[in-house]
Amino acid sequence: MDVKIRLEKDGDGMYVATCPSLPGCISQGKTEKEASKNIREAIRLHLKCLAEDGIPLFESKKAKETLIEVKV
Repeated sequence: MDVKIRLEKDGDGMYVATCPSLPGCISQGKTEKEASKNIREAIRLHLKCLAEDGIPLFESKKAKETLIEVKV
């Protein structure tokens, strides 16, 4: 399975890796290679947890999404 990741260098020089299709799935490393290795493991564990909890990977096409106004 191919999964798109995003790599960014932070202010401390660490590489932060995120997976846009899995919100909250984040890792880091000292190098791009290390960050990629770490996010690969984070994605594997994230998907495993979703499966164990019975949470589908893809949203139902029947679901309706809309925007609402919230005053704060």
